[in-house]
Order: sequence, then C-alpha cells, then structure tokens
Amino acid sequence: MRLQQSKPFHTMRGRVIICTMLMLVVAGLLGSPAALSHGKEIKIGAPGGPVQLTPAQQRKLDLKTAPASLRPVTELLNLNGEVRLVPGRQANVSTRINGQVTALYASLGDTVRSGQRLVRVQSRLVGNPPPSIDVAAPMAGVVDALEVSLGQAVEPATVLYRISDRSQVNMVARVYEEDLGKVQVGQEAKVRTLSYPDRIFPGKIILVGPTLDPQSRTVEVWFRLDNPDNLLKPNLFARAGIALRQSAASLTVPTAAIIEANGEKFVFIQQKDRYIRSDITAGASDGDFTEVTDGLVPGDVVVTQGNREIYTLWLTGGVLKGEDD
Repeated sequence: MRLQQSKPFHTMRGRVIICTMLMLVVAGLLGSPAALSHGKEIKIGAPGGPVQLTPAQQRKLDLKTAPASLRPVTELLNLNGEVRLVPGRQANVSTRINGQVTALYASLGDTVRSGQRLVRVQSRLVGNPPPSIDVAAPMAGVVDALEVSLGQAVEPATVLYRISDRSQVNMVARVYEEDLGKVQVGQEAKVRTLSYPDRIFPGKIILVGPTLDPQSRTVEVWFRLDNPDNLLKPNLFARAGIALRQSAASLTVPTAAIIEANGEKFVFIQQKDRYIRSDITAGASDGDFTEVTDGLVPGDVVVTQGNREIYTLWLTGGVLKGEDD
C-alpha cells in the first residue's frame, strides 16, 4: 500500500485555521469544556516542545504504552488480492436426454460427493410410466448454482447444476514492477482476509505472471491455499505477507506506535507526564512490530494508543496544565 505524502502548509492563515481545528478536536476528546475547567488551560506555542498531560487527562485519552525491546522480526512484502477458484476444478452438470425435472436432491450451497444423486429427469419417450434417469455429481464439491426447478423441461444442452471443488483455492494478487525481483515460485506466505482477520491461511506462490500490465505496472502473482473448512470463498479480499528477511534480535516497537507525516516517521516517548517526539529510522516490519534502527534505545516507553491525539497537541504547541481530577 502506498501512502501519499502530506503537503506542507503554504500560508500563515492556513496554519492558524488548521491549528484551531486540531485543538478543538483534542479538546473534545479530553471532555471539553469540563476537561478544561478547574484551572485547566491550554497554552498555545510553537510546535516541537514536549506535550504535558496530567494523569486524569491521560486517562481521558485512554493512553497505552509499550517499551522498545529486542525481538526477532521478519521483513514482509505485503500484497493485496482476492480469492479465486482453481481453474479446471469446476463442472457443469447436465443430462443427455430430453425430459422434465421431477425431483431435486441437492440445494444451492450443499457439499456433494462424487457420484451423489442430484436430480431426476423423466424422459419424453413413450412408456407407462415414461422412463426416468438420475443425474449424479461428476465430482465432489460445493453446489455453486442450481439452474433448474421442478417441472422444468430440459434438454442435453441445459445446465442443471454448477459444482466447484474448493478444497484448495487461489489468491491472486499484483506485485509492483519495482518489487518483482523479490518474489518467486515456491515462496511461502501468510494470508489474511477481512472476513477472518485473526486467522492466518498458509499459502505458497505457484505462478508469477508472464505479463506486466502497462497501465498499473504490476504483475499477477498466484498463491495456492488449502481450504479445508470452506471459509475461503471466491472474490473475498485477501492480503498476503511474503517473508523476505528475518533478523534474530532487533530493536522493535509496536507498529501502532509509529506515525508517518510529511515524509517523516516518529514516535512519542513517555517521560513521566511529558511526551517527547523522537524521529526514527524504521527497518523491517512484520505488521505487528517494526524494527527501529535509529532514534530509540531499549527500554524507551512509546505511546501506542492516543499517540495521534498527542501529535495534534504537538503540532499546535499545546500544553495542558491543571488539577489532577
């Protein structure tokens, strides 16, 4: 995912307007006007100084912190895509006679076995009663479509059911031209979906597309995923993380602690009731934790929740002072 760099303010008037709006937002978060009563006031100064909060104000912002610590971290290349059925693992079910549907034995969404009876068709041949045949599933899978109803006249060209084998599925993503050299067939990946964000689906690259899209400058990458519980359905949005590099012990912070603005990355370090901005150089990231190669030392306590509200105060030079109530 590519983040667009924020544009700088061009006029003093623009700075005043934006700062005023940001202060109103933070004041609301801190419970304005009650949070600013009992001697509490905001002093407006130049950006860059520490932000000071009382314990009560910290609780109102529901601040959370975590120490910078050494841990293994894996650099990931994240690719967005969608789930698709494996080509060649679908079947259209039809009959070889002209007749009329007299019974349906499977419904939309059912999981069927190979050879399982699906539908009965009564022939138009003369007889008493006319001869009937049962049409069976040519493969195991899920009924994707039921195309007929009871009493419907059918002929050999009529599709009665559509079945797909979903024991495995593909995730199809696109990799940008500059990252193409980082991917190859056989690489393993961890895939997550919006539907099941806490579940990881292991995958493996089975195809790096032969063609570059001249408009998007991307190439298709196919991942093969096992789908034993049938949770992965066609067209689900998915995100694959490919492990590129792993370090045994790196200084890391939770990724949520890092703010990126105007092309810079930084965190806020807690020092008692003061919060100090520290610009950092970020390295590898596995999504949950990010390596920090400059700007922090082990044991620094960084803000992981409420850091953006603190950044708002930092921008405006706001210092909140007052009673701890």
